[in-house]
Amino acid sequence: MAGFFAGYGAFFRQFREQFETTGAIAPSSRFLAAAMTRFLASRAADAAPVRVLEIGPGTGPVTDCIVRHLRPGDVFDLVELNGEFVRILQHRFEAEPAWSAVQSQCRILRMPIQQFAADLPYDFVISGLPLNNFPASLVREITDAYFRLLRAGGVLSYFEYMYVRPVRKLLTLGAERRRIVEIDGIMAEHCARSRICRDNIWINLPPAWVQHLRKRD
Repeated sequence: MAGFFAGYGAFFRQFREQFETTGAIAPSSRFLAAAMTRFLASRAADAAPVRVLEIGPGTGPVTDCIVRHLRPGDVFDLVELNGEFVRILQHRFEAEPAWSAVQSQCRILRMPIQQFAADLPYDFVISGLPLNNFPASLVREITDAYFRLLRAGGVLSYFEYMYVRPVRKLLTLGAERRRIVEIDGIMAEHCARSRICRDNIWINLPPAWVQHLRKRD
């Protein structure tokens, strides 16, 4: 319980100091984390080892679900830009039994995802990046990176807070409205082409949609 409140406090501090890259006032709920990892969790018992990439793990609420679904032979990479979050993640891999049990299969990389190059593509890409906070050109670069790093047939799962873009389109003007409209178009294009399903997560702060997309051949 102490670890939970420490993570919550760190997340809130980073929200105040770096809102553009943190994007939320609280870590993801366990319900959101479960939805983000449901395709990883549902793989067959005799499935081959997989490669998992988490982008923007923050203090690790979704990571905690991922590590509990890892099996021998799986590879798990985490890409996080925020230095304070990286330190928290490193500590959790050292201190928490479920995390330390798979530490040898995991690595944390501190860099922007658009600069990350992997030796092999991933079966699952799971992202917590606050895309609605970014310039539209950066959103396009990031989403291009998602699919560049995902293998054909692999699943991308990401979340967005409910109704944020529709409300912003109604309430903003000028350059900010153009930015939101462009982001909306980018994400709608990806969803129209690749979406499998969407989960509605009401027990989260704020409530969120989890989008699941499959990379086509």
